Amino acid sequence: MRSLLLSPVLVLVLVVFQVDPVCGGKILVFPGEFSHWLNMKSLILELHRRNHSISIIVPSGTPSVKYNDTELQKTFNFIVFEVPFTAQEYMIFLEEFMHFSMYESHKASIMTKVRLTYSWLSHSVTIQKQTCYGIVHNAALMSQLRNAKFDLVLWDPMSACGDLVAKLLDLPIVASLRFSFGAVVERHCGHAHLPPSYVPSSPLPYSDIMTFSERVTSFLTNLLSSAVSELFWMVTMNGFYSEVLGQSTTACEMIGRTDMWLIRTYWDIESPRPLPPNFRYVGGLHCKPANPLPADLEEFVSSAESGLVIVTFGSMITNLTMERAEVIATALAQIPQKVIWRYSGPTPRSLGPNTKLLDWIPQNDLLGHPQTRAFVAHGGTNGLYEALFHGVPIVGIPLFGDQSDNIARLKRQGGAIMLNFNTMTSQEITSAINEVINNPSYRQSTLKASKIHRDRPLSALQEAAFWVEFVMRNGASHLRLASYELNWFQYYSLDVAAFLLIVMVIAIAVMATIIKKGLRLGRRLVQRSRPHQD
Repeated sequence: MRSLLLSPVLVLVLVVFQVDPVCGGKILVFPGEFSHWLNMKSLILELHRRNHSISIIVPSGTPSVKYNDTELQKTFNFIVFEVPFTAQEYMIFLEEFMHFSMYESHKASIMTKVRLTYSWLSHSVTIQKQTCYGIVHNAALMSQLRNAKFDLVLWDPMSACGDLVAKLLDLPIVASLRFSFGAVVERHCGHAHLPPSYVPSSPLPYSDIMTFSERVTSFLTNLLSSAVSELFWMVTMNGFYSEVLGQSTTACEMIGRTDMWLIRTYWDIESPRPLPPNFRYVGGLHCKPANPLPADLEEFVSSAESGLVIVTFGSMITNLTMERAEVIATALAQIPQKVIWRYSGPTPRSLGPNTKLLDWIPQNDLLGHPQTRAFVAHGGTNGLYEALFHGVPIVGIPLFGDQSDNIARLKRQGGAIMLNFNTMTSQEITSAINEVINNPSYRQSTLKASKIHRDRPLSALQEAAFWVEFVMRNGASHLRLASYELNWFQYYSLDVAAFLLIVMVIAIAVMATIIKKGLRLGRRLVQRSRPHQD
């Protein structure tokens, strides 16, 4: 009788306190840098909240993952390994790339672009290999990882070695990424078919309704990016992968082992396309309601009678050349709104009294403030989705990477204006800000996209965490396309086409022979049926 009474009590306790009887898993994380790390951190914090143990493996030369932060160490277990480069050396490399992309690329010759691109790619490969060697050739570290008995690898493909370590440890792997150039990683390695006729190849700023010339460009971008990537991997990485694994393989084959792909965009601005079931779009997983601002910022923002404009160029760009800074400062001084600008360079002489410069800003909280009217930004995925989440129109000033692609997508929805960083004038910036604030269509378009973004059965963060847990519980082999088991000529049915061509040629030859013989026989019969002449 007592046991009968205790059972309902136990059930009630489990329901009221939402006790989860399932123990959390152990996840090994390979994060990217800067905005990639900020995005990944949102996901792994949620996984930690769900009682999973999170170990983050980072090189000693990481420039943005603060593994010595005591607060982060309370939540995550950092596994730090030595590499032959420092964070400062890494940053010098990145800054050279960013400076050229921002200030020189638009006026450089094709040969200069090709030469410098090859140089940066070679340097990037060297960093990747050094990072990988720091893990896979470190016997003590690999033993530590094996003994930890992880359940899953969570990997940003912008970082090195997650796919290799997952293979060596025989673990399922979940990838989190925005896009690859030409979508080669998604198309070739992930087998996500993206027809260039109506899915513009990243980072082309086209809509899914393309003109003939745009479809030609999209097709050629697909073709050339595939060929260049395969050649690049063959020259630089395939041998390295084969050496580490002790068997012949390719970089794309290893990346293609990914069990689940979490793509950091969503159908609010993305073009529809056919996708394998192990591709999930979770754009905006880092977005959340705004928190109250610090008292000094709240006082500044609340006193803005005409509203607030936020200006930032992302976590990697904190200052600009004085000439560009002066152009922007002059433009901001001419608008009636107050401005908060994330900027740490020398103060521009033309800075207006309405503009407040800060080294760091609570970006999400500012975008969610009711006083905010516009967001002037470079178009990074994180900032774009925070603005979209809160319904704030954007004046986009892309600098490099996927930023022009991001801004172009929101612009097509009517929620953004795009300017050219190198050629924009103060008057153009002022006009663009006034346009997105005073023309209600921009706000309405952004709010419409925001409504679509929010209207889903699970939040982006919940969905991303669900699929990570799903792979831990069930694996994802049943979601992988059978195309992974085919070689390239089988994948494109070239063997079938060749077989059918041979059959058709044989059939035509047989039919031609039969017809030819039939005609000969007919002529003979005709000749025999004619009366003989004397």
